[in-house]
Amino acid sequence: MSGHGAPDIDLTTLNPAETSQLKLAIVAASWHTQIMDGLLDGALRAAKDAGIADPIVLRVPGCFELPVAAARLAPHFDAVVALGVVIRGGTPHFEYVCQAATSGLTDVSVRTGVPVGFGVLTCDTEQQGLDRAGLPGSKEDKGHEAVTAALATAVVLKQYSNQQ
Repeated sequence: MSGHGAPDIDLTTLNPAETSQLKLAIVAASWHTQIMDGLLDGALRAAKDAGIADPIVLRVPGCFELPVAAARLAPHFDAVVALGVVIRGGTPHFEYVCQAATSGLTDVSVRTGVPVGFGVLTCDTEQQGLDRAGLPGSKEDKGHEAVTAALATAVVLKQYSNQQ
């Protein structure tokens, strides 16, 4: 696991008048409750840090369902964040679900022009998920990072929304 090279984006350095006016949707899978609770807590904390009082939170069964939910929400929001975790097992299921979620969420973002924060953990072990979930003792907080990235991108793109 490496955070080496990650950008240092601090939501408090963005203009609160801009971020607090953004409409944010968070779509979260339901598998692996402890990890998902950590990711969602981190995402909600980032929204609060940005001055967004009431982001919409939509729960779906798993990571495979994240793209369709993001696609439905994207036209109505300034940013969408997808949260989930897939843990490798003994079958190719891991590769299929990870590829479908990644491709689907990328397609939503490019097709709609709405930033989609990618908070989907693709882990070999449950411990790797716990280490990234923003829980006490975790090394990373990927839920917070996904919201931060989506909102920072939304702010940058807002500058170009009225230009032809």
